[in-house]
Amino acid sequence: MAEEKRYYWLKLKRDFFKRHDIRIIEAQPNGKDYILFYLKLLCESVDHNGNLRFSETIPYNEEMLSTITNTNIDIVRNAIKIFSNLNMMEILDDGTFYMSEVEKMIGSETPWAEKKRNYRSKTDNGQKEDNVHLLTDNVLTLSDKSKSKSIEKDITDSTESVCRTGDVRRVKDAWNALGLGQVTAITADTTRGKNLKARINQHGVDKVLEAIERIKQSSFLQGQSKKGWIITFDWFVKPTNFLKVLEGNYDDHKEAAQAGRYQRTEYDL
Repeated sequence: MAEEKRYYWLKLKRDFFKRHDIRIIEAQPNGKDYILFYLKLLCESVDHNGNLRFSETIPYNEEMLSTITNTNIDIVRNAIKIFSNLNMMEILDDGTFYMSEVEKMIGSETPWAEKKRNYRSKTDNGQKEDNVHLLTDNVLTLSDKSKSKSIEKDITDSTESVCRTGDVRRVKDAWNALGLGQVTAITADTTRGKNLKARINQHGVDKVLEAIERIKQSSFLQGQSKKGWIITFDWFVKPTNFLKVLEGNYDDHKEAAQAGRYQRTEYDL
């Protein structure tokens, strides 16, 4: 079954423009241009979990950022220095510009969840609850809301138990067998544990193991590229990264095709 499409957005806090760093930047010459450029970078980095990249193997440089954001190159260069000094942006070892705040600002939902939310907002201001709950292939109709909550809790507890024991152990052993850095602990209440649980719940443990096996087909993920970047477990279990590994986007033959496309596009930039 095809993966259900998700919509992503940035959650900008109401007091964003009152932040000290934003006020400091805005007060500088060209400050408003810097802020607008920063917001454009946040939006551009969503698809790559905060990284500013033309593709999975090619990071944006200053000239490319100037082009895609329609921003003067001098503004781009000065803004990057300011953002870096204020810890609003990091420059990674491979030259990638990383927007530090994006991961905690990303929101997402499926089209089904959107329809559900809209439906609830139209029924007594969200006070009415659907009594239909899907449990594997069976549909249970419950009129008692407390029973519904009890069943949902049982399902959650059972899933967490499975993720803490056999499935997690299989994933950890498969990862460590790659020899790309040992994972010693996966704790349920950490970001690592929550991300792994979500991937297992969404795709099944066999798909997670399949994605780990797929890493062997990518020189880039194994640190054999010129930049020497190596995949980490925490990077692997993030939602968009996991899907790209599983779908073979980093396989050697696909990377070669991507590089060829970039060479054709670079002239236009």
